[in-house]
Amino acid sequence: MPTVEIAVTDPEGARVAAAAGAHRLELCVALDVGGLTPSTGLVERVVAAAGPLGVHVLLRPRPGDFVHDEDDLAAVLRDARCALEAGAAGLVAGPLRPDGRFDDLALRALREVAGSAQLTAHRGVDVHPDVEGNVETLVAAGVDGVLSSGGAACAHDGTARLARTVAAAGGRLTITAGGGVRPGRVPEFLARTGVNGVHLSARRLAVPDTGFGARHVVDPALVRAAVAAVAAAPEVPS
Repeated sequence: MPTVEIAVTDPEGARVAAAAGAHRLELCVALDVGGLTPSTGLVERVVAAAGPLGVHVLLRPRPGDFVHDEDDLAAVLRDARCALEAGAAGLVAGPLRPDGRFDDLALRALREVAGSAQLTAHRGVDVHPDVEGNVETLVAAGVDGVLSSGGAACAHDGTARLARTVAAAGGRLTITAGGGVRPGRVPEFLARTGVNGVHLSARRLAVPDTGFGARHVVDPALVRAAVAAVAAAPEVPS
């Protein structure tokens, strides 16, 4: 059955998502800019709150592009070690070269740090249009999975490219679709793409922005709807 991954930013979100049936968590902060690396203290608290549910930590040191200079990569590798020591089940990263292709040397360094933990390439995979080339680079570097919107602002508009990614991976990578995923459209979406799972924040506004930023919380109803949708989706032949 496809999996449901929920993006969380705090321990309470992890507890809510776990109780609502999520299969996996991605932890980050600053979702409004696409997510940034959380602190080690936050990783520790979310891992404790998640219980047996695996927590996969986003490694993105700053907003903007995904091109890492020497300082960025040093910070990412250090944060990766800290996240794993804090109990993370996996790492989510996507260092790119200036031309938009993956930095295979940086990926190999991350693979070495990750050890037996899972390593997922984030939506940096959507930057360069060479789907098949991206897949081969990731496989060669030892990456386990991909989070992609299919190159579109919303994953529901990127189904053709997601299907290409699934075909190119041929079972060598786990392909998770993220970016504007709506639970009500999940069964059709899974049938059209063949992805292994969906990723969403499932959040609702809790405190409006009064000058210091808005606060959102994980909505258990949205998580349950996504879990029910993948459970009800017809099995896609391999």
